[in-house]
Amino acid sequence: MEVRDLRNVKEASLEFAPGLNVLVGRNAQGKTSLLEAVGLLARGRSFRTEDTETLIRRGAGVLRARGTATAPDRRTCLEVEIAPGTRRLRVDGREVPPREYHGRLEVVVYSTDRLRVVRGPMRERRQFLDRSGSALWPAYRQTVRDFERVLGQRNAALEAGARDLDTWNERFVELGARLRDRRASYVERLRVALRHGFHPEGERYDVVLVPAPLAGGVEAERPRLVAEMEGRRRDEGRTRRSLVGPHRDEVLLLVDGEEAGVAASSGQARSLLLALALATLEVYRQETGSAAVALLDDLDSELDEARATELCREVSRRGQALVTTAHAGWARRLADGGRLFEVEAGEVRAA
Repeated sequence: MEVRDLRNVKEASLEFAPGLNVLVGRNAQGKTSLLEAVGLLARGRSFRTEDTETLIRRGAGVLRARGTATAPDRRTCLEVEIAPGTRRLRVDGREVPPREYHGRLEVVVYSTDRLRVVRGPMRERRQFLDRSGSALWPAYRQTVRDFERVLGQRNAALEAGARDLDTWNERFVELGARLRDRRASYVERLRVALRHGFHPEGERYDVVLVPAPLAGGVEAERPRLVAEMEGRRRDEGRTRRSLVGPHRDEVLLLVDGEEAGVAASSGQARSLLLALALATLEVYRQETGSAAVALLDDLDSELDEARATELCREVSRRGQALVTTAHAGWARRLADGGRLFEVEAGEVRAA
């Protein structure tokens, strides 16, 4: 991976080991920014902010990241270039739109920046599920895109009082039912992985969809969504917005049966977030037969050293893992058999 002008990183070049990689340095030196660069190459966007222009190093005009993703059957060169008002994505030197870029490298992130999935608005939890499911199934990704497009068109029709609203209603019901069904299928896989995964202090984690999925799948979802729309017809006419559907459905994250956003302590919220990351990795591995790259930021600040060490080694036995820490002693012990990088003032060197 090569990175230029990303946050405080002026220029960096790294070759990661296929298993465990540890980035060590004091706080605010650029460790998380390097994880962010890997996420940027995988997704074309940051996992820390929606405003990608803020990633450009102060005083620089353009951010560039380039990396080679290696799989058993292929090598793919990925490039992201961000300048004010523009974002360019390239695959093997060819500029492509986002829909062609995605799916060539997958990452799963644990970072306290991601606590918004647990503590933030409901939209964060819906997006977490839809992005994770889309990484597994291209049909899921396409359904999300199609639904978002029709949602925008239906909202425009409601706003304008258009006569073709019934046409958009039909498409909205079809795609909304399909998205609910795909989301429910992914959640069921995730729940199984959570039950058999990371459980500090014996805590139980779960994901619950509201409304609850119906046994009949898409065929059962269509009439339910029609009934929901009928029940809110006057409200939608007044607000001129689509008030029911998968974009408004609730996703509840539970710790020992209680909603985490309301009842979980700070430590429980972090443990739940980590459990979700590990469950996402496991579902991806089971479904695809390959491993996503695990990006684990400041893991040892949340777990005791022994538990953090075993967890990192277990993840890296199953695929590639990039771990950050501010503790040099732990980093050196952890990196036995892996690769260690020292990060200081935005500069990186292999230790």
